[in-house]
Amino acid sequence: MKACVDIGGTKVAVSLAYAAASGAGALPTDALRHRRFEPTATTGTPDAVAQQILRMLGRACDEAGARLADIEAVGVSSCGPFVLNGGMIELAAPNICGGLAGPARGLPNDWTRAPLEAPLRETFARLRIDNDGIAALQAERRWGALQGFDHCAYVTWSTGIGCGLCVDGHVLRGKQGNAGHAGHLFVSDNFDALCGCGNIGDVEGLVAGNALARRFSAQGYADAAAILTAARRGDAAAVAIVDELCRVMGRALYNLVITLDVQRISLGGSVFWHHRDYLLPRLQSHISGRLPALTEGCDLVAAGLGERVGDFAALALLDYPHWPSVSLSK
Repeated sequence: MKACVDIGGTKVAVSLAYAAASGAGALPTDALRHRRFEPTATTGTPDAVAQQILRMLGRACDEAGARLADIEAVGVSSCGPFVLNGGMIELAAPNICGGLAGPARGLPNDWTRAPLEAPLRETFARLRIDNDGIAALQAERRWGALQGFDHCAYVTWSTGIGCGLCVDGHVLRGKQGNAGHAGHLFVSDNFDALCGCGNIGDVEGLVAGNALARRFSAQGYADAAAILTAARRGDAAAVAIVDELCRVMGRALYNLVITLDVQRISLGGSVFWHHRDYLLPRLQSHISGRLPALTEGCDLVAAGLGERVGDFAALALLDYPHWPSVSLSK
């Protein structure tokens, strides 16, 4: 028995995996069982998320009639960025660590790092942690909408904005596993767009799910869903907001296309997924026809794994022929 963990800025989900992760094509319908999810812990000690994972996995094991000790390996797909402390991954995640942007961000803690790997390794010898964008990319390439593509990307538009990038068949990871944090590209001097990382005017600060409530609640739109629902009904103010959101996000996607020369970008995440038919053509319009030498032949598609991409991202991490003693060892 193996375990899958998906850590996001809004929620943590855990599942027990009984099916082999290897191979491409369709996933077994029962690949993951005993799934549980909770809001991501943001109070208590900085290792609160790691302790939350251990507790949730323990309860999943209880439900399965097993013990925590019966889990032979764990794959963790997590929002980042990551930092290394003694070779162990800690999170410097803008939507978890309130100390990065300070009290104005509204998170109920002053953490600048959240230990993750060290607490989990005390229980699990075989542990693989990877950035959630990178892990989702690998899942989409194996089972989803990016099968057969060697030049591609996965992008999530959710609580935060993150990417997984693949060029020439090689997944890009970076010096600390942080390649793909394109949500923190500076695109504006808009001073109402404070990102959890401390930047003002980056992509995530402007268009991420948590940013929309902060930016537009005074205009009567409580959250991303309220804005998009109103826009689909023809509310002129909401349509104008969505057009601007798609301009920012569409330009970020365009920048990825021309920088990496990719064939396809798969899109997921809660903000995008629930309104994908409305958002997809608007985002594509910021790519198609612009510098055709680089953009022609590149299409945007909805994630083939749908709302479960985070769970299957963690599952993809379990299929490693050699488990490293430290997650980011070469």
